[in-house]
Amino acid sequence: MASFQKNKTAAILFFLLVSAVALGWTLKPEDESEYININPTVIIKDSIASVRAFQKVYKVLMSPRCVNCHPIGDVPLQGEDSHLHVMAPKRGIDGRGLYAMKCTNCHQTQNTPGLHTPPGNSDWHLPPADMKMVFEGRTAHQLAKQLMDPSKNGHMDINKLKKHADDAFVLAGWNPGEGRSLPPLTHAEFKKEWLTWLNNGAYAPAK
Repeated sequence: MASFQKNKTAAILFFLLVSAVALGWTLKPEDESEYININPTVIIKDSIASVRAFQKVYKVLMSPRCVNCHPIGDVPLQGEDSHLHVMAPKRGIDGRGLYAMKCTNCHQTQNTPGLHTPPGNSDWHLPPADMKMVFEGRTAHQLAKQLMDPSKNGHMDINKLKKHADDAFVLAGWNPGEGRSLPPLTHAEFKKEWLTWLNNGAYAPAK
């Protein structure tokens, strides 16, 4: 009788173990995302919602309005095809230009009136040389990881990242001047997806 009871208990435990494994596979995100967490206080909520939100965010970050100021090299990009800036200005140590060729020589505090004239902002610049924050050529997976890495994102923690959606320079992307396309989402839509990505765990797409 005791032997039968032990076998019965073992069978029940085996069944529960198999069920738990099967349930784990069922709940595994279909996109096989990678969780990126720079803040232990962040609660993992919904990896699928997070990844889907970032995929929309990524389309904005890859638009000319964002990627043109986040190049691989030290020359900014321009135009809808993101070609090298025809004036060939250089990043410089602080991202504001090199020698006498400073970004603000042409980019004033406001958009210059007219078609394809220099867009404006009070602090027009590239990221600095020691924190280039490259978007150009990055996959969604690579860019998500970069954005969550304080050593590569401008030393921003998750709270600063949330606030960054309303940064004046970010907002300038939706006021690019005549003759330039807008990002594929409105700023309100972008901010919603940005916060959804962060608030649900800041998952990185698999690719």
